[in-house]
Amino acid sequence: MDRPANQIREVSIERHYLKSSPGSVLYRCGETVVLCTASVSTSLPKWREGSGKGWVTAEYNMLPHSTSSRKQRDRGGKVDGRTTEIQRLIGRSLRAVVDLEALGELAVNIDCDVLQADGGTRTASITGGFIALVDAVESALPGSQIGDGPIRDYVAAISSGVIDNTVYLDLDYRLDSAADVDMNIVMTGAGRFVELQGTGEEATFDNDQLTQLLASGKQGIDQLVSLQKQALQK
Repeated sequence: MDRPANQIREVSIERHYLKSSPGSVLYRCGETVVLCTASVSTSLPKWREGSGKGWVTAEYNMLPHSTSSRKQRDRGGKVDGRTTEIQRLIGRSLRAVVDLEALGELAVNIDCDVLQADGGTRTASITGGFIALVDAVESALPGSQIGDGPIRDYVAAISSGVIDNTVYLDLDYRLDSAADVDMNIVMTGAGRFVELQGTGEEATFDNDQLTQLLASGKQGIDQLVSLQKQALQK
């Protein structure tokens, strides 16, 4: 393979990408490019109104030519099963590090639009979406800091997989297509798991491989959190 098995792809984070959004990030991970934007409003879901708590949700979309063959746009509110699953994952991951009571009765919507896909679009959406979330919350609640405000910790996500009995980190499309086992790992900056999605592709994996997959994922997430911190300090 072109890079060491335990090395993440090159990451680029460009904050304040759009003037019209209080939180916008152009997030690049290798050849995968995702535009993450955040908006803040007082329009909460009906079941949340009057609770004194806020809400964080996400939407995910792949643009027609984010892949080599044109992807049909979602129309009329119809969203395919894969998109629904991914945007729920993004929302859960971001809410895991938000104190919804400290947020107050505000709704934060994170939109993740994949401009170019080369594997890892859901993990890139979580990692980039977190930065957009931080900027949006700070714009609504000036002075908010991570760990001292609604956002309690960092969160990031990465993939790992097994190819020919070797564990690889941060799978691009080529690696993902060749993987016998692939896993998506979401963790906080403090090293706590938010979600694990592991699947054997016509294969199985044992406890030792699971331990290696998790260790590799943690290593990658530590690097991503460090990059998030650098980006937010600029």
